[in-house]
Amino acid sequence: MQKVPMTVNGANLLKEELEHLKKVRRPQIINAIAEARAHGDLKENAEYHAAKEQQSFIEGRINEIETKLGSAQIIDVSQMATTGKIIFGATVTLINADTDEVIKYQIVGEDEADLKVGKISAMSPLARSLISKQEGDEISLVTPAGKLNYIVDGVEYI
Repeated sequence: MQKVPMTVNGANLLKEELEHLKKVRRPQIINAIAEARAHGDLKENAEYHAAKEQQSFIEGRINEIETKLGSAQIIDVSQMATTGKIIFGATVTLINADTDEVIKYQIVGEDEADLKVGKISAMSPLARSLISKQEGDEISLVTPAGKLNYIVDGVEYI
């Protein structure tokens, strides 16, 4: 099985979701199914069918999370030697060479990526072009919107 990189924070969030699904949502659904069964005929019982559908979704999500955690290679960048090179988990400050706009991204696993909070997937074109670069390096990236030029302004392992 191929290991999938994941930050410590990403793994913790998945563990919290898994615990919530197992300890809160699963018992709620079991109770909803029992209550719906008590209403009689299951063929035409919409509550029963809705509860069974929710149960199926929750069990699928539990299985998905357990699989992800089982194949995760959890990387704690705060424990890495600070070499100045951009690696998985590093937080990178970039300056757009054309507009002087400053942006900050953390390179994370695919499941953790959320551009709204500054987390980009390690598989994204930008992250792939940043890996192994260091402070002061310049990168060029061709996007559908045109060519972007960035200067690496800072690398943090937080």
